[in-house]
Amino acid sequence: MQHSPGFLKIVESAKSRIREVSIDDLKVRLVANPSLVLIDVREESEWAAGHAVQAVQLGKGILERDLETRIPDLDAEIVLYCGGGFRSALSADAAQQMGYRNVTSLIGGYKGLVAAGWPMTR
Repeated sequence: MQHSPGFLKIVESAKSRIREVSIDDLKVRLVANPSLVLIDVREESEWAAGHAVQAVQLGKGILERDLETRIPDLDAEIVLYCGGGFRSALSADAAQQMGYRNVTSLIGGYKGLVAAGWPMTR
């Protein structure tokens, strides 16, 4: 997908303030912490087409509104993913601004998970 310069500018700004995690790191983290919350921030139609087995859906459009209700623990380990790692970076930045201290964005997002053979469901 071709992204606009303005969008890429705000993503790069967000990435300077957040941590990112690789798919291999995510595997290790899930084993070490089974209560890790994997959040798919894509749109509902993207979620319906397929998503990681362990994921819960909380779209970027409602993340700030619903995150505190869904995950009230500000120290919970949270990994966010989107289609390719851009929207999840923006979402991780927003979550940090809300006070979440252990949130990361998945490098490569859903496309990376699929390429890595991650278990998916619909």
